[in-house]
Amino acid sequence: MSAPKYTRILLKLSGEALMGEQGSGIDPQTIKRLAHEINDLCRIGVQVGLVIGGGNIIRGSEKASEGLDRVTGDYMGMLATVLNALAMQDALEKLGQPVRVMSALKINQVCEDYIRRRAVRHLEKGRVVVFAAGTGNPFFTTDSAASLRAIEINAELLIKATKVEGVYSADPLKDPKARFYSRLTYDEALDQRLNVMDATALVLCRDHNMPLRVMNVFEPGAVMRVVLGEDIGSLIETGK
Repeated sequence: MSAPKYTRILLKLSGEALMGEQGSGIDPQTIKRLAHEINDLCRIGVQVGLVIGGGNIIRGSEKASEGLDRVTGDYMGMLATVLNALAMQDALEKLGQPVRVMSALKINQVCEDYIRRRAVRHLEKGRVVVFAAGTGNPFFTTDSAASLRAIEINAELLIKATKVEGVYSADPLKDPKARFYSRLTYDEALDQRLNVMDATALVLCRDHNMPLRVMNVFEPGAVMRVVLGEDIGSLIETGK
């Protein structure tokens, strides 16, 4: 196998990616497959940070629209990401891969507090670091958390794993005429409101020159192919 193009990445998984074909929750076979792919990255020397959403369990914004206080709903969503992070930790450790879950909320009995310098040290020692509880603040998405953590740990690439091949002008599962973008600048993604990530996340990446690769998480081996330098999915970079 050729040497990886990137030595440190931040992988953003949606909570829905863990559901598999289920309607909610965590599908054991799906999380096992994802853990194997992450473990394979570590075996070739890639340092992996991971952010997982909580949408497979609860979405605070959706509960707020149903009448729940938005701040309360967002904290519930943060706790859902901790559940997903612990599940991923268990799946990776069963493969012999060292893992640390670091939470933006203090939950010392089940995981570490997020401390940037400690997170970088874990990565340098070959441990996967799963960043849980978003940014620790309501009104900020896990996309924003992924952008922030990628910048803080000096990742070389932020990968957003989705259920489609990359960035489209519309949802390709609903609109067969949706246009696929293999290359974009952050300003183009913002101006066209392409819903790649929320605007806060995109601006963070743009202002800190963090390249973003959007790809299909359900395609086996796709993350490895990206890390080895293959041009798949959509690449978003700061405009020159």
